[in-house]
Amino acid sequence: MIDRQSIRRSFDEMSAALARRGADVVAPNSPWGRAQALDIKQRELKAEAESLQAERNKVSKLIGQKKGAGEDASAELAAMGNASRQVKEIEAQAKEADAQFSAALLEIPNPLHESVPSGSSEDDNIEIRRWGTPRSDEVPAHWDIGTDLGILDFEAGATLAGSRFTVLKGAAARLERGLMQFMLDTHVDKHGYDEVWVPAIVNRKTMTGTGQLPKFEDDLYKLEGEDAFLIPTAEVPVTNLYQDQILDASSLPRRHCAYTPCFRREAGSAGRDMRGMIRQHQFDKVELVHITTAERALSELEELTAHAEAILQALELPYRMVELCSADIGFSAQKTYDLEVWLPSQQCYREISSCSSFGQFQGRRAGIRYREESDKPQPVATLNGSALAIGRTLVAILENGWQQDGSILIPTALQPYLGGMKSIQSNTLTL
Repeated sequence: MIDRQSIRRSFDEMSAALARRGADVVAPNSPWGRAQALDIKQRELKAEAESLQAERNKVSKLIGQKKGAGEDASAELAAMGNASRQVKEIEAQAKEADAQFSAALLEIPNPLHESVPSGSSEDDNIEIRRWGTPRSDEVPAHWDIGTDLGILDFEAGATLAGSRFTVLKGAAARLERGLMQFMLDTHVDKHGYDEVWVPAIVNRKTMTGTGQLPKFEDDLYKLEGEDAFLIPTAEVPVTNLYQDQILDASSLPRRHCAYTPCFRREAGSAGRDMRGMIRQHQFDKVELVHITTAERALSELEELTAHAEAILQALELPYRMVELCSADIGFSAQKTYDLEVWLPSQQCYREISSCSSFGQFQGRRAGIRYREESDKPQPVATLNGSALAIGRTLVAILENGWQQDGSILIPTALQPYLGGMKSIQSNTLTL
């Protein structure tokens, strides 16, 4: 959430930063436009109420004088009663305007950092670097590889739950579990993260704190009869561990990693990636979350992204890093890097991690603040990134490790997590 006072203190600057996301973001009927109009309305109503209050005080004093002199004060009493009723009506209008103003603030996206490149679509994202040598030979799609080996069962997933669900069997199930443990161990033992295990169901306040609500409710799975939701990412519960708290500045940065299942309706992606495991309604992910200060946010984004890259490098998966342009960046982010892994069957890079700095946007929404000695508390800055999306990592291993005999080579770093097995052949792990 943006700073309420920024509408008054730096309206033009904020408008310019928001307009980089698209002209509709600052249109008069947009949340930003409504917030400005409601702020003006609140001030006008406040001024009117203060004027009426001053008039009421003046009349009250006159009533006292008249009564003291034995004079008739009925006209003044009627006037004061009328003023009192008007003040109550105006205060009610002001309260309603404030509620609408607060609601509008929740729908305003995060102003972009000045370093974010401008663009009109994802085609304008900027490639920063590449790592590894992509395979250029012909490789089957992961759904064919997994079906042939008997380790991916898409029909069973559809029978049990519907489209975009997959049952992993045998070697694939163990590979998924091994990837989860490998990623967590790497981040805890090598990168110094504190691991947490968090609920996969959260309430509305928690979803609002990180920016999923109110804007993206259609993409979420809501529990019937409850104001609670399945999480779309561990970012939501992990960031909100500090909801409505004031942290000591000396304890920052705080860095957590967590494994969770994730659930997304993918309401806006009809027809995209219908086959395979690229876009599932349920998937596993290891997430990194940083809680820090605004001054450190961008430097920590570089470090967080490097930690995600380390997983890809350890698994020997070719990838590239891109910086998202103004048209492609998420609602809550101020700056984002995506890591895209090479998929030989498609001969292109596909997103496997998104690493973002949110500035103080989420800190404000979730009421997470920090205090430096005796200074006034201020919102923390937050960052998070997938390190990595486990299902997509499994897909990348199947395709990049595929051999002409149909077997899959397991990356060396992952072999200890699979009992020392070096390859997958016919739903078995082979020494």
